[in-house]
Amino acid sequence: MSTIDMKKVFTTVQNGNDVRGAAIATETEKLTLSGPLVAFIARAFADFLAQKCGKNASELRVGVGHDSRVTAEQIKSACLSGLSVTQAYDCGLITTPAMFQSVLLPKSDFDGSVMITASHLPFNRNGMKFFTKDGALSKAELTGILDAAASLAEQYAQADPETILTCEKLPAGSIEAKAFDMRAVYCEHMKDVIRGEVNAEDYEKPLKGLHIVEDAGNGAAGFFATDILEPLGADISGSVFLEPDGTFPNHVPNPENAAAMEACRKATLDAKADLGVIFDCDGDRGAVVFSDGTEVNRNTLIALLGVIVAEQAPGSTIVTDSVTSDELAVFLTEELGLKHLRFKRGYKNVIDKGVELNNAGEVCELAIETSGHGAFKENHFSDDGAYIATKIICRMAKLMKEGRKVEALIEKLEQPAEAAEMRLSITVPDFKAYGQQVLEDFKTFCEADPRFHIVSPNFEGVRVAFDDEEVKGWLLIRLSLHDPVIPINLESKEPGGVEILKGRIRPFLSKYDGLK
Repeated sequence: MSTIDMKKVFTTVQNGNDVRGAAIATETEKLTLSGPLVAFIARAFADFLAQKCGKNASELRVGVGHDSRVTAEQIKSACLSGLSVTQAYDCGLITTPAMFQSVLLPKSDFDGSVMITASHLPFNRNGMKFFTKDGALSKAELTGILDAAASLAEQYAQADPETILTCEKLPAGSIEAKAFDMRAVYCEHMKDVIRGEVNAEDYEKPLKGLHIVEDAGNGAAGFFATDILEPLGADISGSVFLEPDGTFPNHVPNPENAAAMEACRKATLDAKADLGVIFDCDGDRGAVVFSDGTEVNRNTLIALLGVIVAEQAPGSTIVTDSVTSDELAVFLTEELGLKHLRFKRGYKNVIDKGVELNNAGEVCELAIETSGHGAFKENHFSDDGAYIATKIICRMAKLMKEGRKVEALIEKLEQPAEAAEMRLSITVPDFKAYGQQVLEDFKTFCEADPRFHIVSPNFEGVRVAFDDEEVKGWLLIRLSLHDPVIPINLESKEPGGVEILKGRIRPFLSKYDGLK
């Protein structure tokens, strides 16, 4: 039995329903996701799958894929070691949505799959996402797997004082992982989706005449242009950063990042393309750029997808996270005739709410977070950046026949004059309790000031509307899902309004020594 708290070693790498940690130590960050940790987690996942599927571990078919991170191979090797009691398949460089589809598509039909990724996080990080035929694991399911992994480590590991584990005694199977070309399976599936949706006269080349550039940010999704769009007839000349490089030498692969969106915008304008598409490192988030350089992410992306949803399912519901703008809500409900449920931050929260609504008999075709995590009901609620781009591209192909442009679909969407986010660090140890107290106190503060109108219903933090002679807008104060941070989002309908809103809450915030 080791002298370290083994359970804490494993719970440290839980981030909601994903595993994330430092796979390379830096001057400021210790190693938290070692190969042995990954092996124990993978073994616990195999045990979980065996129980869930009612099979012996040796009967399970489990796929493992990874993005372009520099630690991908070593983490994959450890993962496959942990899965050696199953029939494990090495799917190579791939995207997270493809690994989701690997448990659903007949040509792969895995019992479960693991994606090795840390999304857009720095190069030294890595992580694991897990899928079964029911979709991504829940937070509770992952907690159980990590508890089981900790028990395995207590039984079989040798540990040094730095909590770097070895797992030489972990019982292994004798089945070696086989290579599996999941990329080809996924690409053929996506091409079939596009052919069927566009239903062009030239069925095999439905994108002929469209010029689309991709910025893959040196992540795993560069094949979207080369293996999906180009074979369908699209001109992809001018695409940038398609080559996988886990050091991310050009920009952070993140559709919310200003430098990333500017790079995609530049590529689109330089190529005089009809559309630019951009993805995060593992391909589960996406955004686009119009031919005139307009960046279509966050609220604007939701509005564009809302038009597509309204055409397919009039009057249905779109679930978004909590920080969407009032202007978007007006566009979705009044212009498109949809229902809009503004829920919580966290893509899994948003997606799970969409699934819940459908199960209760309320049609929800799209659940999407402003980060670019968007999941369509028709796509098994998989948050797939390529599927988002595909829906937009298919609509463009149809509009092209009519001599219309995609930009016209959201010309009535209004934008706030200003938007900002404040992020206040909580410096006390019990940050969750402290943060909750701040939120409760803020509600009381708002109730005492007639200029503050608390919005209800509201599912996260405290949202406040303002509509007086000095300022019109809103703010949302909430507790971060995982970090000791209180984010405050602010939007104003008029220039200068954000500073006025900050001024109104500054006296309240100044009372808390635990906020920096």
